[in-house]
Amino acid sequence: MKRILYYYLRSYFGFSTRESRGFVLVIPSLILLYMLPSVYEWGIRYKNQGLLEQYELILDSIIQAEMLPKEIKAEHSDMDQDSIKRTGRTNYGRNPGFNRIDFNEADSVVLQIVPGIGQTMASRIVKFRENIGGLHQKEQLLDVYGMTPEIVEKLFDHFLFSPAITRKLDINDLDIQELAKHPYISYGAAKVIVAYREQHGPYKRAEDLLQIKIFNQDWVDRLLPYLEFGK
Repeated sequence: MKRILYYYLRSYFGFSTRESRGFVLVIPSLILLYMLPSVYEWGIRYKNQGLLEQYELILDSIIQAEMLPKEIKAEHSDMDQDSIKRTGRTNYGRNPGFNRIDFNEADSVVLQIVPGIGQTMASRIVKFRENIGGLHQKEQLLDVYGMTPEIVEKLFDHFLFSPAITRKLDINDLDIQELAKHPYISYGAAKVIVAYREQHGPYKRAEDLLQIKIFNQDWVDRLLPYLEFGK
């Protein structure tokens, strides 16, 4: 078999014997590299299979809830009067049988219960939420790549929203790399923030950032909830 392959490589491609042997040795490596992404994806799916099966049970409960007697549905709705007052609808509205948990508690697997949110979008949402340090407004999710107002609305039909900033930026202590991890601060902006701090001393309030002429009020207002001014 090798002789036939070497023959075709020399005859049709002009390879020398040494080049033919080298090419044959490279082929398995190329095949392995080609298969690696598929193998990795399979491993991730296998790892999450147990979790996905649990959430499939949640979906089944949603369907089964439609078969509950009206008396039982009324009993359940009475148990969530606070939620009704806040949202204007019960858990048996658009999402019968589904307990609306806080958005901040939902991981990338749970988020996929929302129509229009797949594995990739769910991962982007969780990464954005972690990098930004928590959300103080629902509309911030529109900064996630590929997100639309329609998906945001569906998302909060399934999950409760409560403003929760879990991590702030000490603008007088963090270095360029740490500042640039925040979605609202580019690497270039981080360099300017640190350079100005080194030249003029610590920032005392958010308005000090406006002394840097490239920054505008809208940008500072977006960043303000995440800032603290330690010394």
